[in-house]
Amino acid sequence: MSKLTKVVFAGLAVAALHANAVKAADDFPSRAVRLVVPVAAGGWGDVTTRLIAERMGAELKQAVIVENRTGAGGLVGIRYIKSEPADGYNLLVTGGTIAIQQALTAEPGYDAMKDFVAVGSLVRSPALAITGASSPYKSMTDLLAAAKANPNQISYGSAGVGTTTHIAAEMLLRQAGVKMLHVPYKGNGAAMPDVIAGRVSFMIDAYSSSAANLNGGRLKGLGVTAETPIKALPGVPTVASQGLPGFQYYYWLGVFAPAGTPDQAVKVLSSALQKALSDPKLSARLQADGSEPYFLTPPAFKEFLSKEITDTDTLIKTLNIPKE
Repeated sequence: MSKLTKVVFAGLAVAALHANAVKAADDFPSRAVRLVVPVAAGGWGDVTTRLIAERMGAELKQAVIVENRTGAGGLVGIRYIKSEPADGYNLLVTGGTIAIQQALTAEPGYDAMKDFVAVGSLVRSPALAITGASSPYKSMTDLLAAAKANPNQISYGSAGVGTTTHIAAEMLLRQAGVKMLHVPYKGNGAAMPDVIAGRVSFMIDAYSSSAANLNGGRLKGLGVTAETPIKALPGVPTVASQGLPGFQYYYWLGVFAPAGTPDQAVKVLSSALQKALSDPKLSARLQADGSEPYFLTPPAFKEFLSKEITDTDTLIKTLNIPKE
């Protein structure tokens, strides 16, 4: 075979590979897409992801499978997806955990900004300041006034040191300029009986995990950390309207892919997310659960994540929480 013939064959081979790569990108997705959630089945993050996955699958014309990989406060699932093939078929759905664990853990095993690609945000859900039904506090204003008059004498519970419930409460208390005694528990479930019984004065929690006790008359809402009252709890005023102007705190969920995932795949996935979240039926269901669609494009979501990491790291350092 002549040198010229070899060159021609080599050129044709390269062209064929390029054509196949382009076709593969154009055909994405050609099989099921997997969404890994680093939380247990049944929680807000899991249930919300499953609702969106079904609608997202209709847009992609492929199955979107939700898989739970729990452990180490979310680290198991996060690390798992980091090491999976960057082909667009392996995705992570998580929220503030990705920033919190990076700030709290001495060796988290990942760098959120370097090891992942931001595909798009999904939803956000405001937190609630809750207290027992028999509590003497009728509003957040009442509670903060009592705390100012009795520094470190009034207690608040959380799901544990460095959790979102702890961070949200500290953000609120710092803006209010008051100090309370922090009582950390091992999870929301462990804290709830003491909140209901009044052994701790209040706690910050997600609507989804408080709804049953709120509706059952065992808890009452003092304030919601949204911009405006939420449809699920129209009678509960915002925290901002009770002496903390501008205060907001939202739990959120977003989709991430391993670094190196093709841009075309990210574009297709992001578009499917946006279309899924614009479905009025899905939106109504999310709002009934105390959430709301909250879509950000990949560049905007990346910027959002960067700020979330910076703010979380700063607060963890301010609270003098040691890395473990």
